[in-house]
Amino acid sequence: MAHISVVAPVYREEGNVAELVRRLRAALNSITDDFEIILVEDGGGDRSWDIISEESEKDKRVKGLKLSRNFGQHYAISAGLERTDGDWVVVIDGDLQDRPEVIPDLYAKAQEGYDVVFVERSDRPESRSYMMLQRIFYRGLSWLAGTEYDPRHGNFSIISRSVVNNFRELRENLRFYGGIVWWLGYRRASISARHGERFAGRSVYTFGKRLKLATDIIIAHSDRPLHLSVGLGLVMTVLSFLYGSYIIIRAILGDVSIEGWASLMVSVYFVGGVILFVLGITGIYIGKLYNEMKKRPLYVVAESIGFEKSVQTEIGQDALPRTANL
Repeated sequence: MAHISVVAPVYREEGNVAELVRRLRAALNSITDDFEIILVEDGGGDRSWDIISEESEKDKRVKGLKLSRNFGQHYAISAGLERTDGDWVVVIDGDLQDRPEVIPDLYAKAQEGYDVVFVERSDRPESRSYMMLQRIFYRGLSWLAGTEYDPRHGNFSIISRSVVNNFRELRENLRFYGGIVWWLGYRRASISARHGERFAGRSVYTFGKRLKLATDIIIAHSDRPLHLSVGLGLVMTVLSFLYGSYIIIRAILGDVSIEGWASLMVSVYFVGGVILFVLGITGIYIGKLYNEMKKRPLYVVAESIGFEKSVQTEIGQDALPRTANL
């Protein structure tokens, strides 16, 4: 069993892998030489896996998992956490924007009695307008998802063995590393560190992927959208009742005219749009529930290197053993 494990998802990072390993090794050696580095290649289709294999041949403490296709960053993190055996586990992105040199500070903070320590990213390269929009977005996201999600936090963190063991027990298909760790509780803290720059390549995390992740976070961690749809329906009912009462009173008083065709059609279209919106929210939840009921594996590992038992194909699924050979 290692004292510290590092899990890093890798997606199209062939220009970063060797540098990532070098800097991780240097940072970890300042703490202990009893460590392991687990790099999870998330079906990027470039030379990342070949480089991971080369690094593992040079240093047996470097291990690799190759997923059969691109499952997503948080699924890759889950795959890595399944295979860790360290007393402490560091989760870090593979693009070097999370600087490995911060790991000793994370570890030192954890030794003060914390099970979870996240890094608050400072001096980020994005523009002020982008950062302002991001803060507004994440405030809304935190409210809808019912989580205290801090936009300064990414995946860069250190967690104890107890947290890892409990993380493994949560097998829902909608994966969000930060949200699951938050839900688990435990004593948490954070440290501030300068956000790094990519060593090579460019980000593949598009706006569409961020939007999908945000939707998954909301659906996975909260039913507030359903409550909002119920509230919206009640408001529409009350307004319709009041307007209907107004029309009846006018009819009783003899004040009836053919006017109001435009307002009537607008009301019909508006109510129809609200109904479709509410049905859409309900449909999303039902669809996610359907995916959970299928009990499909969270990920499929096509190949591994550096572990005691090399695995050609395995799956992460709760209905089968923790890792099952096919």
